[in-house]
Amino acid sequence: MSQGWSVQDLKDQTQMTDQEIQPAPAAKPRRHHFGLALIAVFKLVKGGLLLVTAIGLFRMIHSDISPVVEHWITLLRMDPDSRHFHWLLEKVAAISPEQLRLASAGSFFYSALLLTEGIGLWFERRWAEYLTIIATSSFVPLELYELCKGVNEVRLVVLGINLAIVWYLLRTLRRQRHGKA
Repeated sequence: MSQGWSVQDLKDQTQMTDQEIQPAPAAKPRRHHFGLALIAVFKLVKGGLLLVTAIGLFRMIHSDISPVVEHWITLLRMDPDSRHFHWLLEKVAAISPEQLRLASAGSFFYSALLLTEGIGLWFERRWAEYLTIIATSSFVPLELYELCKGVNEVRLVVLGINLAIVWYLLRTLRRQRHGKA
């Protein structure tokens, strides 16, 4: 029973000339959009630190936190007899395991959001730009509320960074829509 081809036909079809074997010319490596890469690294670092915090909180759920705080205060060479130290210990002693569980869960979810934003921005995905704009701008009202309670440098810097990120991403998306980027 003949199938219409022979072994010789198959050999002839699989042999390639030297010109066909040559690899395609290497494409120029694509450079990262500097602003997106900078925001991505910022989000990835924040997400990583928050993930470590979430794991630490989770590990402390069924343990006494006061010795941990005392250890860090000693390690940082702070005055253990100060009123700030005693205030902190009182606050820490009042934390319940349920509060630790909620703080840990919230930290896990927020770190997942930050890491998702960071990875998406690093790979220059448009969905990540939209996600970052929505997530970052959703915290602006809370930051403004905190500023109304009391102005300090940290709150101003956090608000400034978040507004700059939202402004930059909106500008980038607008340019992409109009074909300028």
